[in-house]
Amino acid sequence: MKDIPLNPTVPLFSVPASPLLPVEGLAEGFPVHRIFCVGRNYAAHAAEMGNTIDRAAPFYFTKPPTGLVLSGGIMTYPPGTEDCHHEIELVIAIGQPAFQVSAADAAGVIFGYAVGLDMTRRDLQQAAKDKQRPWDMGKSFEHSAGIGRITQAAEFAPAGQRIELTVNDTTRQEGELSDMVWSVPEIVSHLSRYYHLTPGDLIYTGTPSGVGPVQPGDRLVGTVEGLSPLNVTIGPAD
Repeated sequence: MKDIPLNPTVPLFSVPASPLLPVEGLAEGFPVHRIFCVGRNYAAHAAEMGNTIDRAAPFYFTKPPTGLVLSGGIMTYPPGTEDCHHEIELVIAIGQPAFQVSAADAAGVIFGYAVGLDMTRRDLQQAAKDKQRPWDMGKSFEHSAGIGRITQAAEFAPAGQRIELTVNDTTRQEGELSDMVWSVPEIVSHLSRYYHLTPGDLIYTGTPSGVGPVQPGDRLVGTVEGLSPLNVTIGPAD
């Protein structure tokens, strides 16, 4: 009988490579490891969804790196839903290992920032909430995470910059980064209590009010003052 290795080194098949995100001023790309997302980080958005903010601690969900769509791309309308929503967000790109870092030290592990879109199958999310089940089907799917070009942290510091999303040139979402319930340093510090954050991790930081449905053919433009804009088009369902 052929010996079976305990630690195989040859894969049975290939899998998609880690996505590389463009970085302002660099020829090299930012390789993506994991995607974390903060829930209910703007009080007005929590209110429009019928929720309140628990200021004691943020909470999180995740998305697959395969869900990323770069600016200029097409986000295919997802299967299994009739109510896909847009959520514009600031994205943190981690550039150094971070475990149990303080909020004061959090800036030192951040590589940069980008504009992001957290797409949500709202009907599936609500059905899961109603049954007190996890949100995975509503949040984690292909083409569920748009992202723009990364600006390095030396060139951008989150403060009160305006964040906005237009759909077909009409403003849908708008606010300021200072409206976030948990600041960027607080988010990085808190998340690092539970995960060994590594270079390549992304953190989507939550969305302001005004979330709403999209349809195939819609053109979405997301902006944060000081960052490269995010432009995507909603494509037809496969």
